[in-house]
Amino acid sequence: MTRSVYVTGIDRGDGRQVVELGVMELLTRQVDRVGVFRPLVHDGPDRLFELLRARYRLAQDPATVYGMDYQEASALQAEQGTDELVSTLVDRFHLVARDYDVVLVLGTDFADTQLPDELSLNARLANEFGASVIPVVGGRRQSAEAVRAETRNAYRAYDGLGCDVLAMVTNRVAREDRDEIAERLANRLPVPCYVLPDEPALSAPTVSQIAHALDAKVLLGDDSGLARDALDFVFGGAMLPNFLAALTPGCLVVTPGDRADLVVGSLAAHSAGTPPIAGVLLTLNEVPSDEILTLSARLAPGTPVLSVTGNSFPTAEHLFSMEGKMTAATPRKAETALGLFERYADTGDLARRVSAPSSDRVTPMMFEHKLLEQARADKRRVVLPEGTEERVLHAAEVLLRRGVCDLTLLGPVDQIRKKAADLGIDLGDTQLIDPATSELRDAFAEQYARLRAHKGVTVELAYDVVSDVNYFGTLMVQEGLADGMVSGSVHSTAATIRPAFEIIRTKEAAPSTPDAVAAGAGRATPHSSIVSSVFFMCLADKVLVYGDCAVNPDPDAEQLADIAVQSAATAARFGVEPRIAMLSYSTGTSGSGADVEKVREATELVRDRRPDLKIEGPIQYDAAVEPSVAATKLPGSEVAGQASVLIFPDLNTGNNTYKAVQRSAGAIAVGPVLQGLRKPVNDLSRGALVQDIVNTVAITAIQAQTSAS
Repeated sequence: MTRSVYVTGIDRGDGRQVVELGVMELLTRQVDRVGVFRPLVHDGPDRLFELLRARYRLAQDPATVYGMDYQEASALQAEQGTDELVSTLVDRFHLVARDYDVVLVLGTDFADTQLPDELSLNARLANEFGASVIPVVGGRRQSAEAVRAETRNAYRAYDGLGCDVLAMVTNRVAREDRDEIAERLANRLPVPCYVLPDEPALSAPTVSQIAHALDAKVLLGDDSGLARDALDFVFGGAMLPNFLAALTPGCLVVTPGDRADLVVGSLAAHSAGTPPIAGVLLTLNEVPSDEILTLSARLAPGTPVLSVTGNSFPTAEHLFSMEGKMTAATPRKAETALGLFERYADTGDLARRVSAPSSDRVTPMMFEHKLLEQARADKRRVVLPEGTEERVLHAAEVLLRRGVCDLTLLGPVDQIRKKAADLGIDLGDTQLIDPATSELRDAFAEQYARLRAHKGVTVELAYDVVSDVNYFGTLMVQEGLADGMVSGSVHSTAATIRPAFEIIRTKEAAPSTPDAVAAGAGRATPHSSIVSSVFFMCLADKVLVYGDCAVNPDPDAEQLADIAVQSAATAARFGVEPRIAMLSYSTGTSGSGADVEKVREATELVRDRRPDLKIEGPIQYDAAVEPSVAATKLPGSEVAGQASVLIFPDLNTGNNTYKAVQRSAGAIAVGPVLQGLRKPVNDLSRGALVQDIVNTVAITAIQAQTSAS
């Protein structure tokens, strides 16, 4: 039977979209097929469903999501009674439930519904659907005692109506009251109660939402600027010095359009980061001259400047009544909401309580969820040398909002702050370091000179070398000031990993002399294992591990065996059961030649060194992954047809194959992930997307957990 979770409330304004999004995230970690059902809906677009559909790539037909609209429901209840209304909604629910492993039900919103006893209706629907209930209680602008009493009463109400209450959520409480409320409720309810503090960024409208609501004309600004949250409103009327002192981080400046001094002054303050603002809203239908607008665009590129026809007072009334909404067009709010939910709700315990049916399928989304969850479980610090790169900053924002790891960004600090301000990104307490001016530079130069003395590197030369962000970041990892490093979005692979070969070295016993350090990319020495790489290839229903597709051009049999063992360990670390296929153009004993013999020898070496590993080779790709081909070519093999770790004989084959599968099969390729180093350093593609960077940083943090254990 389909397991369903019904998220409901007791009144309007509880901000339960945070909980609905958090529960959806939790469900999609566990199963592939998650459906959505909203019993009753208002006219107009359903912002939350559109967000869920975009974020979780839902293929569900929107027509099946809704039971009926409130007007129809009210008429049906008045004419034929509640039993007929419930019966109709139950029938429509089961049309969805039959096609999905689990269904998230979005309860009624208690907003202008004209339905009597709405709480009882939600409870009855949950019971008829066979759904467990998560009631949400809003605590905004309420005392701690009032919030506790309302939460206890809500539990009693749903429990008394026969509901299976999974957990209670008290949302939007005053941040200073959060811990006390959580502690007091923990001993008063028989189910967990997760207490979430109010988060201003969630209720703050974006500049784009303000522009739409006020029918404002956008004079300046790009998409990133329009996506900023307006956390406060500062109204211009004072002289410039007093006005500048009133600015707050993330504020929207509202001023008559003829006050060019306030426009230029606020944008100059933003450019200097003192403080970064959301934008400028001009009233009275007054627009500054072209010269002022040109200067404004140069002072703060991308920062929005809007214009409205009304005067400041009615504009202020409208602004103060606005509240931000999570939509498919506000992905940053979604990240904030998920970070809030994951920080204050015990998602592991809640997942066990939901007990959704387990799935053998591992979708790309499920794999990505697992990465973030693993990284978050034991937070590490990752250094990102490319601190001024826009994609890196966007990825940093996601990682910080989701609480995945701690971050250090390298680069000129003022430039990082200005770029973040221009993008509307709050870096919080992220560590920012400029290698050129850091107090660590002298010590790092001495350390690097000692390591490379055999190459004639002096302290003076080292002083210049360690100002390079990749060398500086690698030395931070070496010295334990960071747990791992990710670079490469604007640097070559060589520039990213060469410092790691010189400084961090390989996992095996350290060479007795500096001369024993690996001389070429990934080459083995008698004292060290090879450095290699894997890609996690996320197909529609499973994850395969490909190695080596990025580092070693033509490994010999010994090196190929090392790559296989390393790749199996990496696969296991990330939840992929290793079944190794040593790939060749020949399967079994059907072929011969130097290339086939290399793979055959490597396979035997792995069997000798690690008899516990499941391995087959030489084997062709189709026999490795397709059961019907395996049944013909290698019947009885415990690897053929179900291989999960595929080892390519050379870089030419591996690199081309991963790219062919990525582009032709629509697979998501996560990597390359380096393996064999004593501490984790990973490379990015220069075409990496924000999500690619997020995934790679999460993988690096997980590798660091293993390195520290």
